Amino acid sequence: MPLHAPDSGGRVEIGFGLGSNIGDKPANIKAALALLEARGVAVLTAVSSIYQTPPWGYLEQESFANACALAQTSLEPAALLAAVKSIEADMGRAETIRWGPRLIDIDILFYGDAPLSTPDLILPHKELFNRAFVLVPLAEIAPGLKLGGRSIVEAAVQASEPIEKWESDSR
Repeated sequence: MPLHAPDSGGRVEIGFGLGSNIGDKPANIKAALALLEARGVAVLTAVSSIYQTPPWGYLEQESFANACALAQTSLEPAALLAAVKSIEADMGRAETIRWGPRLIDIDILFYGDAPLSTPDLILPHKELFNRAFVLVPLAEIAPGLKLGGRSIVEAAVQASEPIEKWESDSR
């Protein structure tokens, strides 16, 4: 699946990784996805199943619900990041310890096919290829996707973390 530069409408293909481990985790992810569209941040084109995953980084916390989404946006990367952070804050995300519990986490995984490195945003996401909880749902919705020449499907197959679909996932 080739990524592309902005189309004639000024839209760029992007990817989101979403996670939650506080409250109704799947509902938090679904609410975040709805807000991304309702606020005009992005038009969703594909959403993965929701997966139950063990904590990563800081292990003394509840398991996570994780999902990925493909979308199109007309926002520049910095504006996209600001919009995502605003949604997280409006949903009630509070800053905690690094990799700690969170009501919602929305990561921008990629923005078109060009790499980006600023003090606030590195794309493709610098940890993407180290996280099964991103690779597996992203491979589900974008099996032909390659980022930086690396196949998402091949990386997902090689991921060693346990990951399974959320039992009550009814998208």
